[in-house]
Amino acid sequence: MSYLEAIKIALVTFPFLALLFTTPFILWQYHKYGSINKLRVLIIYSFILYIICVYFLAIFPLPDRDSIDMSAPVTQLIPFSFIGDIIDESSNMENIRMVFANSSVYTVLFNILMFIPFGMYLRYYFKNSLKKTVLFSFIFSLFLEVTQLTGLYFIYPHPYRLFDVDDLVINTLGGIIGYFVMGIFMRFLPSRDNIDSKSFEEGKKVSGLRRVTRFCLDIFLWFIFTCILTFIFDTEYTSYISLVIYYVIIPFVFNGQTFGSKFLNMRLDFPNKKLFRLFLRLILIILYYLVIPFGIGALYMFCSKNFGLSDILTFVLGAIYVLSLGIFYLVNATNIFKRKILFYDRILDGEYVSTIGEENCDDLQKCDKNE
Repeated sequence: MSYLEAIKIALVTFPFLALLFTTPFILWQYHKYGSINKLRVLIIYSFILYIICVYFLAIFPLPDRDSIDMSAPVTQLIPFSFIGDIIDESSNMENIRMVFANSSVYTVLFNILMFIPFGMYLRYYFKNSLKKTVLFSFIFSLFLEVTQLTGLYFIYPHPYRLFDVDDLVINTLGGIIGYFVMGIFMRFLPSRDNIDSKSFEEGKKVSGLRRVTRFCLDIFLWFIFTCILTFIFDTEYTSYISLVIYYVIIPFVFNGQTFGSKFLNMRLDFPNKKLFRLFLRLILIILYYLVIPFGIGALYMFCSKNFGLSDILTFVLGAIYVLSLGIFYLVNATNIFKRKILFYDRILDGEYVSTIGEENCDDLQKCDKNE
């Protein structure tokens, strides 16, 4: 398997791993900055793709278990032995072009090139010093070498690749080169501080995605809260009680914030009578999103059973109902993404306000100074 084939596998794997990473990434970005910066997304996800590619290059191709030579050496612990290998293989070569075609030479060059982006990421986004870049490059290289030494974490009975101390040196050198190369590019790129500053500035407004994220997070936390109450009390009214506690009492006590909105640095503001408005808002939301839509569905089922509707008419009406229900939720989700104030918040004078400046005032002041 060539290097390109390992990279192809990484590209196929990346979307699945990125999907797993997306939810915690969104939650953390809203928690820390109140917004999701596009350049940060590009940097973080490209870094993930890069790490996957390097890892797959280190472990592929995977051999058949039966083809592994159990007597093969597993380590090469003599530093700089690659220099002797290069000299030996290059001694009979006639010109410089043939020297660079030497397998020992391009293996060294490849290992250096493989770690240059790592050093660049460490300096640019993670703001690491040269010492930390050297340390983390060495640790990452050591992780790859140990992966090979253990036969892919003992999946194989014997290592199928050599643990080479020279790789630790060469890979770390690549990270150092990347550190200095990024020093040139940083003259033309926005700094990490500027990215953070812009994120905080954007976080002062509550975006549609942030509202949707809060909704999903609160549903999840409310479900856990309900399960705990059910385990303790186990009454038929537990779910109703948990709804009132989570969406009315807790926001009233904590200045318009549920646990989800607290984590995402936002709150729901009302001009007065907060407890009454929170309770009425909960009733309106349940009626609007659940009782009325599914009440219409229940009415349709009742009519189809008791008024002798033909099969064709029953199917047509059912299809219309399902389509209308989908459009209803899609329209409301679109309005939230567009940051429109929905009717129940308009009636109750409710407004989502970002608390990012309050929760992160120290970081925000630092960012303002950088501007």
